[in-house]
Amino acid sequence: MASCDCNCKLGCTFIGLIASIIIGIIAAVLNFTAVITVTPAFLWVLFGIAVVYLALALVGTAHARTDNRSRPCICSALSALLTGILGTVLFSVILLGVEFAATSVLGAIFVGVLLFFFSLTVTSTACLVKCYAGCDE
Repeated sequence: MASCDCNCKLGCTFIGLIASIIIGIIAAVLNFTAVITVTPAFLWVLFGIAVVYLALALVGTAHARTDNRSRPCICSALSALLTGILGTVLFSVILLGVEFAATSVLGAIFVGVLLFFFSLTVTSTACLVKCYAGCDE
């Protein structure tokens, strides 16, 4: 993922990555202090959203391949999107399969990583839409 674009400004995916790290850390702390809990229904919803995002990313990349406008931001946003999708699927399946105590450190870390990947999915989708619209030029 490129951290700077041609004008030496921070790229959209880099800003999304930093925001996702902050969200993941906050979620881990809130889960460890038992302010929030993660239910199996929430995990299934995240899993379903990630699968739908994967299908939409497949359709979007097929459309991007037929479009002759080549933009360098598509690859970085798409790689961040796929990383977020696969991480969300992986950690939601892990948290569905293994039961953690509400205030366990390992459970809080896994919840933080799960929400990091999910927020990375959302922010990289916004970057991808911005790139498709041509607003990054």
